[in-house]
Amino acid sequence: MSAAVTVVDLVKRYRRTVALDHVGLEFEEGLIHGLFGHNGAGKTTLMSIITAQVAPTSGQALVYGQRPYEHAGVLQRMCFIREGQGYPNDARAIDAFNAARMFYPRWDAALADHLISALAIPLNQRVRRMSRGQNSAVGVTIGLAARADVTFFDEPYLGLDAMARQVFYEALAASYARDPRTIVLSSHLIDEVAPLVAKVVVLDHARVLIDQDRGALLGRAARVIGPAEAVAAFASGREVIGVEAMGPYLALTVMGPLSAKDLDWLTASALTVEGVSLQQLVIHLTRPRGPAPQAGPLAGAQPARPSEGGAP
Repeated sequence: MSAAVTVVDLVKRYRRTVALDHVGLEFEEGLIHGLFGHNGAGKTTLMSIITAQVAPTSGQALVYGQRPYEHAGVLQRMCFIREGQGYPNDARAIDAFNAARMFYPRWDAALADHLISALAIPLNQRVRRMSRGQNSAVGVTIGLAARADVTFFDEPYLGLDAMARQVFYEALAASYARDPRTIVLSSHLIDEVAPLVAKVVVLDHARVLIDQDRGALLGRAARVIGPAEAVAAFASGREVIGVEAMGPYLALTVMGPLSAKDLDWLTASALTVEGVSLQQLVIHLTRPRGPAPQAGPLAGAQPARPSEGGAP
């Protein structure tokens, strides 16, 4: 699959702060991507550079092989919607929609009308006087109805309540099914957007930590639950990224795929194995690194019986 956006060795510095540190990645054409990371990881800076709102210190971002700066043809193929989206002081919601309709050649009027009704957007109210939720509703409506070839959503749905966010997710899924295009969802509500995304990019401390298909990423970890001694024995020699002590029981999140022999041993030991949600995995992988997590008997656990590939 070809890339809609290619980022090459991108660096952005703000005085003494490094916002992006030699970032390289691709957003594939026709896929929905999740862009995750802590506040300050570089997500907004990355999207701002791709959409030509901020200039890089070095490196480059290409959209369909072209630099977006001062390139009207490329800019018209992109839409960037962010939390607290700015509009002219006197602009009403209807004015914002009319301007977007004129700028984006593939504007979906029917979808815009649906969202205006479903999200109860007051068309004649000035956007700057709207509540945070109403402002967000205007932004997500423009982002979806624009049907731009590449659309970035930078947390605009945080202002929406749970029901309104569900309206947005359902509208996004239906619109994408009719018209697949490149969409990047940046969000701290990872588990809410996870069912929509095919690929996951995680930025951490201004660098790319993860760039992987969602399914393959989720297969990298498992949560093992049971009596503390048995769980600790299973985990001995493995990379443990999460520990939860529950009285005499222990829940450990371990990295690495589980082999058939692992699963047989876990079954024989009456241990429970669960998948790890995307949000749990991202949180574990971006947690500040210190000494390996320890809980109860884990610190002094003896290795269980070995098997192929380091499994017990």
